[in-house]
Amino acid sequence: MGIGDTLAEARRQAGLTVTQVSQQTRIRETIIRGIERGDFSACGGDFYARGHIRSMAKVVGLDPDILIGEYDAAHGAPHAIRAAEVFEPSTPIRLKERRSLNWSVVMVAALAVIVGLVIFRAVSGSPTGVNPVADPTTHPPAPAHSSSPATKSGASASSRELIIKLVVKSEPCWVEFTTPAGVYVTQVTLLAGETKTWTFKYAVDMQLGNPGAVVLTVNGRDRGSPGTVGTPITLSFRPGHQLSS
Repeated sequence: MGIGDTLAEARRQAGLTVTQVSQQTRIRETIIRGIERGDFSACGGDFYARGHIRSMAKVVGLDPDILIGEYDAAHGAPHAIRAAEVFEPSTPIRLKERRSLNWSVVMVAALAVIVGLVIFRAVSGSPTGVNPVADPTTHPPAPAHSSSPATKSGASASSRELIIKLVVKSEPCWVEFTTPAGVYVTQVTLLAGETKTWTFKYAVDMQLGNPGAVVLTVNGRDRGSPGTVGTPITLSFRPGHQLSS
């Protein structure tokens, strides 16, 4: 009996429907039906397939390690994800060919700028020989306590950032970030004892494969473990505060 048949039979014996399993695991019904038929193509890869098998097995009362062992025997044991695989674009980036500069156009433009500066200085020169901008009687210096626009913009920049920190306690956990529209951003697998921090300036959805094994901090606020061990969860954030979970 295959993995899918075993999960389907255990679900029926537990008196659960596919919809009920989907509600408890947060796995889409189409993926659950595919797994029960032995089709793991909709899982999005071996890493996700193992996470779905673990979640479904716990709900229907099976030992997930035995089923994952069978999956590894059939599909190969998991391997570490390289940084190059995480950040390598799925579509090759085509670099535009650099075109040689038209030096004639550059020289004409530079000459026009020089002539314009000469004319501007000649027209704007003060007849008395005194630069009115530098005259302290007409333009007193700004008060020492006034704040510049650059300082104000710098103070508000941090409030527009989303800082997410993850500390892995005892078991590995995979993490994936996408935009609210579903556009892939990045993915990484963290091992026990590892700590990683991400900084975003836009809203993101955060998928955790093992939320019970991590401690989450968002914008300096300790949120503890956002879920249970082995049950994937999705959280949504935007700069400034949490959206939903």
